[in-house]
Amino acid sequence: MSDWAERCARYTITDGSTGFELNYAGMNFAEDELAAMEPLFARAKEGIAAIERGEIKNPDEKRKVTHFTDRIAYCKSPLFAQVEEFARKVREGSLKGSTGKPFTAVAVNGIGGSALGPQLLQFAVNGPYWNELSAEQRKGGLKIYFLDNTDSAEFADLCQVMDPETTLHLVVSKSGGTQETKNNMTAMENFYAARGLDFGRHAAAVTMPGSKLDKHAAEKGFLASFEMADSIGGRTSESAIVGHVPAALTGIDFERFIAGFLHMDELTRRPDPRSNPAMMLSAMWYIAGRGRGDRNMVIVPYSDRLVLLSRYLQQLVMESLGKELDLVGKVCHQGLNVFGNKGGTDAHAFIQQLNDGRDDFFATFIEVLRDAQRIELGDGNTMGDYLHGFCAGLTAALRNKKRQTITVRIGQLTVFELGMLIALYERAVAIYAEFIGINAFHQPGVQAYKLAATGELQLKAKLDTVLKGLSGFRGTAADFAAKAGVPEQAAETCSWLRRMAANGAVKAEFDGKEWIFSCF
Repeated sequence: MSDWAERCARYTITDGSTGFELNYAGMNFAEDELAAMEPLFARAKEGIAAIERGEIKNPDEKRKVTHFTDRIAYCKSPLFAQVEEFARKVREGSLKGSTGKPFTAVAVNGIGGSALGPQLLQFAVNGPYWNELSAEQRKGGLKIYFLDNTDSAEFADLCQVMDPETTLHLVVSKSGGTQETKNNMTAMENFYAARGLDFGRHAAAVTMPGSKLDKHAAEKGFLASFEMADSIGGRTSESAIVGHVPAALTGIDFERFIAGFLHMDELTRRPDPRSNPAMMLSAMWYIAGRGRGDRNMVIVPYSDRLVLLSRYLQQLVMESLGKELDLVGKVCHQGLNVFGNKGGTDAHAFIQQLNDGRDDFFATFIEVLRDAQRIELGDGNTMGDYLHGFCAGLTAALRNKKRQTITVRIGQLTVFELGMLIALYERAVAIYAEFIGINAFHQPGVQAYKLAATGELQLKAKLDTVLKGLSGFRGTAADFAAKAGVPEQAAETCSWLRRMAANGAVKAEFDGKEWIFSCF
């Protein structure tokens, strides 16, 4: 047996019942490095156990963290039954919109984890052309669209294709105060009102009881308002109500999806770190990045249906681990950069740099062994054979260049296996956070940007007020900033005035050195 074969045999964790496999033999580590991690393994096991005991593990927000435990009983809960019944009535047409027409589509309005998880699930299970299938081919499942930003282009694109009378709008926000989601809801309510339609009869909410959105849903007569748990963050909410409602409306078997999570949860509760795939995955991240995230994480799924996985993992990993302070308040600036594409497209995109460029990464290849369709090419190979060959060849090429690789294999891609993959990374992130001593379950950087954005909007309000009294005025951004009483914000004023000019509120000319603005 070759040295490589022996290393693979030693550093591969296999689940024979599902075909799942984690091979970390391609990472540059030695046995003594793993042995030195025993204290960290012990700390992580206790930290994860504390999460599952219901202790406060988000100390900054004084919250429990329950996504691992809530899903154990979720499929037997009254809430699960409520969602399934609501979705059944919508799909069968017994629950209709305001004009009496059955729903044919759902538009999910949410941002971050409220959209990324449902998008990943829909794309992985139903494929990219789901909305182009007939109702018969979809077996009654609704078409599905997403509004996940405060971008008027996205809103306009949806309005071009949707039939407002037959579209159900699912608004997802824990607090109801998320500005992007609120903007889309307000704009859609105005869109419906302009057409004489009752938006409430076309809407449902996923939110916390008593939130702004929950109260708004009750006031406007939404068809339903489903309860979101305070102890489950957006980026770990795909196995909860956030993932369930969109999945049920399109006919996805969510109970089977949860079964995949629960199966991986059992594998990642194994007490022996060497047989625990999440523990070993986290250990590889830690060793490769020297506990400081010094290497980028490249995610390359060899499946078109998993193309959104790298985007999903960007949020899960980077929002969880990218922190300025550790648990005792010491500055640490931790994090792991995540980027990726899909194989073998990646070989014609960024693999050139991975193979020949900077050695500042480790690559994780995720392979689906069973072909969606067996397509013979007349040379003794199928399309899937070529895809496997490209994956194996690329892994070998990188290994020959001493580049670090991990391979994850699943037997097939169904809702069950997707649940396993998400659960693996959820647990790995939580373990890694224990290794480095940070809170993985809050996001202070997100709050900081929201505060900064509020300041920008306050500046815009000042400019709006000043512009009303400046008819015919012409000057630089600095002149306008002075008029608004904010001379120190000339640069920010310039960006707002340029935006106003692009949308017809003022006139802008570049004189070769700077922008000159004129009021109408």
